[in-house]
Amino acid sequence: MTPTLDTVLLLGLPAAGKSEVRRYLGSLAPAVRAAEFHLGPTVQLVDSSCLALMRRADDELRAAGGSPAFFLAPDRTFQDPRDWGTLVHLLNDDHLDVRSRRVVKPGSAAEHLLGRIDAARRRVGAPPVLPGMPAAVRGRVVDALEKEARALLDAKHAAYPDTLAGKTVVLELARGGAHGASLPLAEPHGYAYALRQLSPELLERATLLYVWVTPEEARRRNAASPHGHPLDVMMSDFGCDDFSHLLETSGRPGKVRLEAHGRTHFLPAVRFDNRADRTSFVHDDPASWKKPDVEALHAGLKASLQDLYRLAQR
Repeated sequence: MTPTLDTVLLLGLPAAGKSEVRRYLGSLAPAVRAAEFHLGPTVQLVDSSCLALMRRADDELRAAGGSPAFFLAPDRTFQDPRDWGTLVHLLNDDHLDVRSRRVVKPGSAAEHLLGRIDAARRRVGAPPVLPGMPAAVRGRVVDALEKEARALLDAKHAAYPDTLAGKTVVLELARGGAHGASLPLAEPHGYAYALRQLSPELLERATLLYVWVTPEEARRRNAASPHGHPLDVMMSDFGCDDFSHLLETSGRPGKVRLEAHGRTHFLPAVRFDNRADRTSFVHDDPASWKKPDVEALHAGLKASLQDLYRLAQR
């Protein structure tokens, strides 16, 4: 059996090409994915679904005459930037649930999700949201989010593998800081902060694959996407990022140094260079993919993941 990577954190600015990388890798035959990319069948965890439901909750709070709980405005960033850490703790929970195949059957999936968000907020030192909601407003928000929250919970349960043996867990994260911010980024912004929020179990297994684009290119691609972030978010939260800084200042080539949970971790890390766009074609029907585009993406990802696997053995 070809040895595979256990856990890959897929990092990069919004619109860098992370979802396209996941889709391309998912299109490959399992034997090719294992032999050439050192990846087993993937179990994928992302924080964007909870992020979207937090925005939906704010929409319903405003509609009910209440104050938004999470964001400054519909097209702006978090009120409390520690919520970037909240999202990581929700991923920690999801990872633990996948490993244990934990199934919950709450009476209300929306109430359950909001409770999870509050618990994760407490872990980063942010105040919980639910206690401050008037009962009538809370009921309206829960009712409005119930269908989406239930679908999210059901999809999570349905995606549990029988076992994680031989699988590769892929967690997707985008983190950064304000345009023009100096490095190292101040907490709670950037990858240094986000990675420190990962559970000890995840940090023991983690390798980092960073999809590299410039902030200017990320904004251009984001603006062209129908599901892109608001410009304020792109400038205030993703105007720069600290991945290259972390990689270049770790003291060990190919590793990111991280102080977390009372230990020093050196996480294997590589950059997949997507500054000249090699991934956008993956949006299209696979039948229309052009051979030179496929070959360029395949070769680049193969080289990056083979390097990552070698680094993980050191």
